[in-house]
Amino acid sequence: MTLINKQPSGGDHPCYVSVDKTGRWVAVGNYSGGNLSVIPVMVNGSLGVPNTVNHSGKSVDKGRQEKPHVHATVFSEDNKFLFVPDLGIDKVMMYAFNPGSGKLTAQDSIVTEAGTGPRHFTFHPDNKFAYLVEELTAGISAYEYKNDKFTFLQRIAALPADYTGPKSGADLHVSPDGKFLYSSNRGDANSISIFSINEKTGKLTLKGHQSSMGKTPRNFNFDPSGNFLLVANQNSDNIVIFKRDKDTGLLEDTGKRIEVGNPVCIKWVD
Repeated sequence: MTLINKQPSGGDHPCYVSVDKTGRWVAVGNYSGGNLSVIPVMVNGSLGVPNTVNHSGKSVDKGRQEKPHVHATVFSEDNKFLFVPDLGIDKVMMYAFNPGSGKLTAQDSIVTEAGTGPRHFTFHPDNKFAYLVEELTAGISAYEYKNDKFTFLQRIAALPADYTGPKSGADLHVSPDGKFLYSSNRGDANSISIFSINEKTGKLTLKGHQSSMGKTPRNFNFDPSGNFLLVANQNSDNIVIFKRDKDTGLLEDTGKRIEVGNPVCIKWVD
């Protein structure tokens, strides 16, 4: 790889980057800055001048929600919208996105329960349902998505009822076959939660928990076949490879590891 250029993210501690469906725009969320930027991609691949949008507000957790904390920037499958979970204000902000100009126009937001701390947001492969992991409670919220509107379906705990340690939900992904949802738990849990998805209602049922076999499972991802789940354990410096049972959704440790310093994100390149 050869560096072409760089641009400021528009705020402190950028933590999430995504590219729109045209490949012409990059959206970055700035956690400490409490804002997001949309950056044009030039013909030669370089980045242009960012357009930054600032959030405002706070919520009930005085230590973590004293101001906005943008945690993700997720484009809709049809490229019409950008969804932005904000841990600090307990909202998933929704913006209409113009792929010609890169302009964002604020729409009605998803308002979560106070103190939950929205973190990452994803869609079911059929695009009928969406799911949100809440960092401060390690809960998962499910929504129906229809006619560009969200209807709340369910909140479900990702940790066992008898768990008493710190809660820190991190990431979530739906399996490529659309049958299961997985979420990662940091704190003292260090686990992956496994949920089945009702194909008609989109609601979740907890099927079990799998130790991440390491510390601080921040991000994880499926291999392209959907047969394996790779978990990045940030504070034990390894990626653990699990075999996934496509019928039950459960995970089995393959014993294989990728040793790498502080892994926090796994992406597959076509």
